[in-house]
Amino acid sequence: MKNNKHGCDLQSCFLCRLCLKEWLPAIDTHRKTIHVKKGAVIFHEGSAVEGVYFINEGKAKVHKKWGEDKELIVRVAGKSAILGHRGLGKTMVYPVSATALEPTSLCFIDLAFFYATTKVNPDFTFKLMMFFAEELQESEKNMRNLAHMTVKGRIAHVLLLLEEKFGVAADGSIDIALSRQDLASLAGTTYETVFRILTELADENYIIATKRNIALKDKVNLKQIIDQQT
Repeated sequence: MKNNKHGCDLQSCFLCRLCLKEWLPAIDTHRKTIHVKKGAVIFHEGSAVEGVYFINEGKAKVHKKWGEDKELIVRVAGKSAILGHRGLGKTMVYPVSATALEPTSLCFIDLAFFYATTKVNPDFTFKLMMFFAEELQESEKNMRNLAHMTVKGRIAHVLLLLEEKFGVAADGSIDIALSRQDLASLAGTTYETVFRILTELADENYIIATKRNIALKDKVNLKQIIDQQT
């Protein structure tokens, strides 16, 4: 990781956008901008919480150990997203890890200053509370999907969710390059199953799948796969 003061304009991110203008100089003093390479671990599951991170540019996966040699991706985060908040609370250790999916720039805020920020910036604190509530709802939906939805339905759900969250690139593909293993970890299945089902969806003309990119051709039928199981 490389630290410097460049990367955040003190206007765009989740933190700066919602804080009082009078608080921005304090943010500028306390923040640390960190640049990480693709594949770099931002923080490790089980390590002590030192602060929270806001993504300036790039994307990261938030993942948890699942058995001895597997992982479950609980969230994929992009620009302006917060990371590390799951470690706040009684135990003060990160219950998940975060890893950069591409070269990523982050703004790090230490715990003491983060707590001070929540106490004097009501708009930020309110939006943070709403974010926690939405994330909890999404986690509960994912738990339900793992229990009740077929693997094909879960993969269709993941693809639609990724396009909704990250949009599409110039070539029409979802604007995030995930490996097949990451897709498997996000859908709670295996690499082999993801490969087979993506081939099925491509044969049905619902998607176009290349080595790293996926474009959604028939979202109506992808949604029907999900609706048949809910």
